Amino acid sequence: MTAKDKSAARFREAMSRVPMAVHVVTTDGPGGRHGATATAVTSVTDAPPTLLVCLNRTSAIAAKALANGIVAVSTLREDHEPVARAFARSSGGRPDDRFEVGRWERRVTGAPVLVDAIASFEGRVTATHEVGSHVVLMVELDGVIAPETEREGLLYRRRAYASAAEARAADPADA
Repeated sequence: MTAKDKSAARFREAMSRVPMAVHVVTTDGPGGRHGATATAVTSVTDAPPTLLVCLNRTSAIAAKALANGIVAVSTLREDHEPVARAFARSSGGRPDDRFEVGRWERRVTGAPVLVDAIASFEGRVTATHEVGSHVVLMVELDGVIAPETEREGLLYRRRAYASAAEARAADPADA
């Protein structure tokens, strides 16, 4: 294993210890409908409201999101692990049944949004930047919904899904 490979492995291991919110990124339009589970989503600014979304450059979701120019991001609840798993599997670019898991509707952009998500964001891809194996999308938001809920978000930590409460209980020293 080269020093570069070891460095990448250390980085992946370190990042696996960081609890991250789990989202499903979706798109639809002339380039086709698709969705994928993602943790590399973060806010950039509120003026204008903008998200940063990282997608693997070779993935079907990246190609379709770029072709459509729109995405929706649905932030998953603690009980949405089946949704996360359905959208985490590879489709090989072919249509599949992932949208049959969960309740989806179209709102502002036409991209599918998970109805009972903790929060949902929809917008236009306004800039892209390729970094290594990924493409970084800047998404200027046209629609944001944050319904009242008592549910916690679904997290991904140490290569497993967990609620925030489960993550705290599993490793109280990190709480």
